[in-house]
Order: sequence, then C-alpha cells, then structure tokens
Amino acid sequence: MITLTFPDGNAREYQAGISGLEVAESIAKSLAKKAVAWAVDGEVLDLADTVDRDASIRIVTRDDSEALELVRHDCAHVMAEAVQELYPGTQVTIGPVIENGFYYDFHRDEPFSLEDFPAIEKKMREIIQRNKPFTKEIWSREETKKVFAEKGEQFKVELVDAIAEDQTIRIYKQGDWFDLCRGPHMTSTGKIGDAFKLMKVAGAYWRGDSNNPVLTRIYGTAWQSKEDLDAYLHALEEAEKRDHRRLGREMDLFHFQEEAPGSVFWHAKGWTLFQELISYMRRRQDDAGYQEVNSPDMMDRGLWEQSGHWEKFRENMFTTETEDERTFAFKPMNCPGHVQIFKNGLKSYRDLPVKLSEFGKVHRYEPSGALHGLMRVRSFTQDDAHIFCAEDQVTAECVKVHELMMSIYRDFGFDNVIVKYSDRPEKRVGSDAVWDKSEAALQHAVEAAGGDVELNPGEGAFYGPKLEYVLRDAIGRDWQCGTLQVDLNLPDRFGAFYIGNDSEKHTPVMLHRAMFGSLERFAGILIEHYAGHFPLWLAPTQVVVATITSGADDYAVEVRDHLRRAGMRVEADLRNEKINYKVREHSVTKVPVILVVGMREVEERAVNIRRLGSRDQTAMSLDEATASLGKEALAPDLKRRD
Repeated sequence: MITLTFPDGNAREYQAGISGLEVAESIAKSLAKKAVAWAVDGEVLDLADTVDRDASIRIVTRDDSEALELVRHDCAHVMAEAVQELYPGTQVTIGPVIENGFYYDFHRDEPFSLEDFPAIEKKMREIIQRNKPFTKEIWSREETKKVFAEKGEQFKVELVDAIAEDQTIRIYKQGDWFDLCRGPHMTSTGKIGDAFKLMKVAGAYWRGDSNNPVLTRIYGTAWQSKEDLDAYLHALEEAEKRDHRRLGREMDLFHFQEEAPGSVFWHAKGWTLFQELISYMRRRQDDAGYQEVNSPDMMDRGLWEQSGHWEKFRENMFTTETEDERTFAFKPMNCPGHVQIFKNGLKSYRDLPVKLSEFGKVHRYEPSGALHGLMRVRSFTQDDAHIFCAEDQVTAECVKVHELMMSIYRDFGFDNVIVKYSDRPEKRVGSDAVWDKSEAALQHAVEAAGGDVELNPGEGAFYGPKLEYVLRDAIGRDWQCGTLQVDLNLPDRFGAFYIGNDSEKHTPVMLHRAMFGSLERFAGILIEHYAGHFPLWLAPTQVVVATITSGADDYAVEVRDHLRRAGMRVEADLRNEKINYKVREHSVTKVPVILVVGMREVEERAVNIRRLGSRDQTAMSLDEATASLGKEALAPDLKRRD
C-alpha cells in the first residue's frame, strides 16, 4: 500500500500502481469527469499515469492554473494534425509551449502564409469536435525510426537519434494521428475548447543551425476561456497602439537607420526627454551622496582581461587595433573604469562608502535579429553607479539603494515592482567562499529591506549575485530595469584596497547599481507605459500656445516667453490655420497642454487651457495659469522640496 496526501493535508492509502483517474474516481465521479491530469509531488502527469510510492498529489481540472500549459500543448498537436490533413506531405518537426501560446515548425516546399490560417483553424475546430482521446504508447527506438521513416518524416528520425539512450521513447496519439512527445496531455482533444487563434508565421532553421533547411514556424495562442483570449488579443492591440517606435515617429522623438544599426538618432524632442531623465536621476543621486564621474569609452584589452570581461563577454565587445598593435575595446560596462578611479589615491576606512556614479555610454554587440527599437540596442547609456564599502556596511548600503530604487520607480508611475534575487551562475569568477559571503550579504540586505522577493536561481552576474527590479507597466507587461549586485571579486582582481582602522590593507566590497538600467530602454518603456501621454514634468513640449487669429500673435509670444521664464518648455503656434486643425496636430504629437488665445484673451490677459484627450476648456488668467502649470510641471522630487 502507498499513502497519497491531498492538498488539504488529508491522506489516504491506495494500492501501488493506481492511476490518477482511479484516484479521482475514488473521491467523486464528478471530479473524475472534470479531471484532465494530476500532479504528483508537483510534477504534472497524464491522468492515466500511475504512482507506486508515497506522494503528495493534486487532481488537475481544466480550470486549474496547471491546465493552461496543457491546453496550449494539446492545441499545438491539433494544429500539427490539421496541417498534415490539409497539406499532405508536410513534415512535422517540433512544437513546444511558449509564453502565451505555442508554435510548431513545418517543412514544406511552399511556405505557409497568413492566408492559410482560416483553413487551418477551421480544421483544428473539426479535430477538437471529434474529441479523440490522447493516449500514450512506449515504442522502441528502432520501431519509432522505422515508422517515421516510412511516413517520410526524416526530421523525426533525426530527433529520435538525438534522444539520450537512457530515455524512454513516448508516442502520443489522438485518434489516428500521432507524434513523438514527452507529454503530458489532457484526456482528449475536446478538452482544448475554442479559445485559440493562429497569430503569425516566421522562418526558422532546423535546430537553429543556418546550415540546415529553413522551416515555417506557425505561432498560435490558446487560453482556457474566450474571455481570456479576448483579453489577450485586446492587450496585443493596446501594445501595438503604444509601440514606442510608432509613437517615436509621430512625436518626432528619434529614429534608427541602417548606417548605425542599434544606435539611436535622438531628435530635439526625444533628447529633451532623455536629458530630463538624466537631470532627475542626477538630483536623486546628488541627494544620496554619489559623486558623478566619467570614465573612458575605450580602454586597453589588458584591462578587460584583468576584469574577466574578455573571457566571459568577448563576443559582445566592439574592438579596434591601432598601428602600434595595441587592441582596445569599447566599454561594454563601466565597472572597471570606476575601480581605476577608486584606486587613484589612498583611501581610508573613514572615506567609505565611496559612491561613484556615471551616465556612461556603453557598447555591446547584439545580433541584428535581436535589435528592437530602444528596447534592444548596441549603444546605450547606463545610469551606472558603484559603491565601495566595508563588509559591515554592505547590508545598510543595499537597503539604501533598494529604498531609493523603489522611490524612483514610484515617481515614474510604477507602483507594481517585482524584486528577483539571482544567485551564482554556472560560469563565474571567484571562489565559492567569496560567493558564499556575497550571497549572504545580499540576502541579509533583502531581509532587512522587507518586501517580497522571488528566487531566480543561477542568474547572477559572473562576478556576483544580484537583485533585479521588474516593473509592471500600465497594460500588465513586465520590464526588467534596475539591478543591484554584490561583488567581492572585481576589486580583488584589480588590487583595490583601503586602509582599515587596524592600519592594514583591506579589499572593499563593490556594489554595482543601475536604476533605470539603460536610459534608452527606460525611455522606450516610459513611452509605452504612458502611450506617449507623459505627465507634464516629463513631456518634451509641455505647452503649446495656439492662436485663433493673427491678431493674437504678439500676445501668444508674450505668453510663451512668460511661461518659459517660469521654467516650462513652451512653443507658440502662430500659423494661419484653423484652431481645430492646430489642436488635432498637437494632439497627435501628445502635447499635454494647449493654451488657446484669441482677441478676448488678449483683452483679458487670459488663456483657455485645453488638456490632451479632453474637449473641455478652462479659462484662466495668465498669472493663474502660469502658477498652476508651473507647479504641475515640477518633477516629483522637486515638488517634495517645496
């Protein structure tokens, strides 16, 4: 007999070899009808699978969270069957579940296109209606290769050869159609439901090798309900509307071109936004006791070898060789330069912590296919800082950084922040003893700061563990931005030290810290988070003074200059165009405030305030409008000083 423990803590004894379906039936016939799988010690299995040991178990119904991946996996198999029914001779390769859906790669003489989707989706619905059971069979390696070879599925034959000898070959059938698969699956195709949609096609090399044939990859999405599918499709539509590349063109912020792949051409308005980010961060860092420095963009290869970056990061570095045969690298990060600044001049324990910050331009070679507007570039600016401190200062300094980071994100409208703790990666520098100390120090800081932290095992930097700060935007997407890393390795590799109160040399702990991360990327996130509707303090152009008639031109210029003297970014629109045309045009470029002036406003020394997205107008005297808008245009940190 074996003992199975249920989620509520109750336990029952069963005969060894009992299946999930039998367990469900022993509880209630109604549960057995709703069950689609079961979880044994946290591992989701087919409902027909058996267990022969004591375990914690849970019956999984279609509405449970664990079933979503099964819905998508089953839907992928149904799509593959539909494709082969409609297009005989098409070879099926692999079809995994991915975030928000699934894909399958196919080999066919004529690639698939979006025009094929309606027919494939219709056939998928037919297969789901057949409600054929998913059944698992164990085949020998030789039988599997023989069957697939006879079907002309050469890619499947190759996949069998890639499976380790000690692994079981599993075949899943749904009616007459079958595929090589590790599983698990739900009980039948009918459980998939109708909440799915094919999304896009793309080319993909077989097994990711450019020497192999090009396959057609069909992506799909699948959900547990039509409501979930509709919500996802709506979110995609909203994301498309907010795409920073489109808004960047409409708002005249920036552009890219092939002569400088992965590098931003900032236009005047975009550069204003960029500089506002720097000004804000500079004020916050000044208040927190950071010293702003600047390190060279290009340094000798030997420095990068000493730091360990040459070995771990070489393929992502841009290099150049001079006539005297010296090799230089454009810096992919700022930390080695900051160590050199710390080392220049003797430091005492009384000087610690030393906080060095830099808005440093870094260069990293990213594959051309990975480049994505401001979100993934080859040349970007980091709001980088490094804190050199004693070991007994690490916890307090990490807590200060954490609190500053959370305060900054709130100022930009991000109230939902996820903190992830990443420990030692497989490839790293430094001894395990040093890593033990670094991880313990960061863990203590996390505990002292409070709040929830998710574990992200093995994802630390090669020189130390780290915290990652993930921001959730207005439409629910997550963006990893800030990082905080504890490093006992890099200062030691460079021979950095300070004189302790015992008059001996000590290696400082180095805290690596970035809050925006990449300023380019953070700007892109902000554009999409706000859909271009920036709060007044961030808007590149905060106010446009638009005239109704040319008789108000002189007054409009006076209003513009008056507001500029109050510290606002203001333009005057004196063109001989109708006021509605001007309002529409400035609304497209997302100007937050339009001040409409005509002859009445000239006589009354007043303005009509019109807000982006609203048809309402508010009449106000010029002095009142200046005072009100001037206060609103202050950055959050400056408002707190008032």
